[in-house]
Amino acid sequence: MAEYKPEDTLPTRAAGDAAGATMVFEMRLLLSISAVLTLFISPADLGPVSLLGTLVFLAYALHSGALYVAARRRRNPFWHGKVVYWIDLGWYALMVYFSGGNNSFFVPFFFFVILTASFQWGFDEGARITLASALLVAASALAVNLHADLAHLLLRITFVLGLGYMIAYWGGLGVAQRRRLALLRDVSRLSNPRFGVDQTLASLLAQIRHFYRASNCILLINDADSEQWLLRSSTEQNSGQPASVARMGAGSAAPLLAFPAQHTVLYAAPLHPRLPWSGEARALAAGQRRWEPLDPAPCAQLADLFDGRAFISTPLPLRKGRGRLYVVSAGPRFTRSDATFLLHVAAQAFPVIENIELLDRMASDAAFRERQKIARDLHDSTIQPYIGLRHALTAMRQQAAADNPLTDDLEKLIVMSTEVIANMRSFARNVRKDNGKGEPELMVALRRQAAQVLAFYSLDVTLQAADDLQISDRLAAEVFQMVNEGMSNIRKHTHARAGRITLSNIGAHLQIDIENDNPERLPADFLPGSLAERAAALGGGLTVAVCEPGVTRIRVTIPM
Repeated sequence: MAEYKPEDTLPTRAAGDAAGATMVFEMRLLLSISAVLTLFISPADLGPVSLLGTLVFLAYALHSGALYVAARRRRNPFWHGKVVYWIDLGWYALMVYFSGGNNSFFVPFFFFVILTASFQWGFDEGARITLASALLVAASALAVNLHADLAHLLLRITFVLGLGYMIAYWGGLGVAQRRRLALLRDVSRLSNPRFGVDQTLASLLAQIRHFYRASNCILLINDADSEQWLLRSSTEQNSGQPASVARMGAGSAAPLLAFPAQHTVLYAAPLHPRLPWSGEARALAAGQRRWEPLDPAPCAQLADLFDGRAFISTPLPLRKGRGRLYVVSAGPRFTRSDATFLLHVAAQAFPVIENIELLDRMASDAAFRERQKIARDLHDSTIQPYIGLRHALTAMRQQAAADNPLTDDLEKLIVMSTEVIANMRSFARNVRKDNGKGEPELMVALRRQAAQVLAFYSLDVTLQAADDLQISDRLAAEVFQMVNEGMSNIRKHTHARAGRITLSNIGAHLQIDIENDNPERLPADFLPGSLAERAAALGGGLTVAVCEPGVTRIRVTIPM
């Protein structure tokens, strides 16, 4: 099966991590070689090292060299995981043990693991590595000599813990900043006018929930022209599915709007009912830096409503209307930094979403005016001449004698012209009103195109669309071009006399299947480049396969 993937969806971050990992493995190899050289260059400074200890140093050098080769080739899935760094701790503990314990020169090697783990996976992993390093330093020193200088050992352990904590803290900040920048980048990419407001909001909520590792992300929003509120929700249970949407009245939405309009809110339930001081309920006013205490009772009720133990909430920076964004967690707590960053995300995303909505309204208004113009043109340039033709035929019929042989033909022409005028008037009314009833305009256009293909090229293309198919007007134009090109490819590149095109929503994606008969059962080695480029431009992908004997299928998947 041939598959096409757009370049902008490749794991560029993984490529950057691979380059960083190569540097880390180079440093590991350098440390291991320097440790071995130290054994042979200055053995007196290390004290007596047994043969087994020498073998440990040599084995670590071979281990580092093997990992470096794996990192360079990028073929080993084990090459840059957390387990590798925990194994390093074991190696360093053995090196400290065999080189004098409390007096070993190789205790600073532990900071290599603390540094790399902290800047790769953040504070939590760095703190665990730091604690394990301190314990291994103590265990190695005491294993060599139970009567070691405890003051010296305590100083070393304190140094490892203190410096290790600082490294883990700053490493965690670096990881958090990278994740935040990645979210802001993804939010900017999600704000695509071709996907419409609903799809953009659904993708935004899913991205925010995934970033905060939350159980639920809730958006409550209304329009100044409407009394209704729209509640959108993205949960762990419906991950990969479109966000659920519900309409609410002002009374139902009141509990979610209990906070001041311009306040960012942070709430965390107490760790235990007997420890009420362990909870937090704070609010930050717009333009202020000081968090003010809130009454925890309404916050606790709201958390119970969300079925969570902590949440953060921020107002939406809307030019028209108002709303709130909630991120709910059933387990881990949020920090004040998490709450302020959510405010930045909202400030980044929602002005763009309002612009998308404005563009959609402008496009709809332009389409309405175009329909009005088409209806007037139909009436003036097409219907009026037919009316004149019917009047002329009626006059000719009245002038003709009763026994005129053309009387019956004139009667038929009058009836035909009357039917044509009625049909065209009905079509003009439908164009002018466009009440949304009946088949979507996309399918009407595609069926018209399929009928022309059948008439001109004797290629019978069957079109099918799911009942719940939802495509915005902007995306519909792109879909029309891709389906039209798919029919053209069947005609140009195959000997098929029949084809099938199916449009459906699969999860959060639009799926377009273009199938054609393949009586020769040729392999699916043809890749339609133009179709692949169009799919890539929409952030999707394309596959070509023989889905069943005698049938070739092109599948286009576009994220909604």
